[in-house]
Amino acid sequence: MEGEKKKILMINGCVREKESRTWCLAETFLGAMRRTAPHPFVYTQLDLAQMDLKPLAGDFFEERQRLLEENDRTHPRFDLAHQFARADRILVAAPFWDLSIPAVLKLYIENISLDGITFGCNAEGMYGMCRAEDMLFFTTRGGFYKDGPMEQGARYLNALCEMFGIRRFRCIAAEGMDFHPEREKELMALAEKEAEEAGRRYWSEQI
Repeated sequence: MEGEKKKILMINGCVREKESRTWCLAETFLGAMRRTAPHPFVYTQLDLAQMDLKPLAGDFFEERQRLLEENDRTHPRFDLAHQFARADRILVAAPFWDLSIPAVLKLYIENISLDGITFGCNAEGMYGMCRAEDMLFFTTRGGFYKDGPMEQGARYLNALCEMFGIRRFRCIAAEGMDFHPEREKELMALAEKEAEEAGRRYWSEQI
């Protein structure tokens, strides 16, 4: 709706929280994004490490299946999925762990991946139902994985964007700090410069 405030959803999967290099990268972006916002917006941040997210197993899984079979998508346990589907733009911050993302972020994704809320299915296959224009992913990797097959974090989120109907996915990453600890500040500074520039251009970009 014209004149409606943009809803920005930040999904923070940084388990180390304030000590996280990834969160430092995200904060650089957020500072620039806030300073250059041309109009008010609604910002919501989910700190996943502080949330009681449950895996889809046992009674918790069975309850979800029953609610979906009854076509009851207004149950409070689906609130996170509705929030995700209604966001205009999505930010995700999570480190590169075990070739992918932390389990807490995977749990969140399990809880928002819902037929009839974030995606749908018909005779032609799966289609996205999310409103978001784009997803911007912040991550840090101790080694160098960007162009290799072992990097499954950004690839996974990019695939989810296609599933959810989010048209654009971008990743800002710092790499190699553990391989070259003597260059940690330099490598982080390069990524932070990219994050700063992305924050300044966030509102003017053509999505």
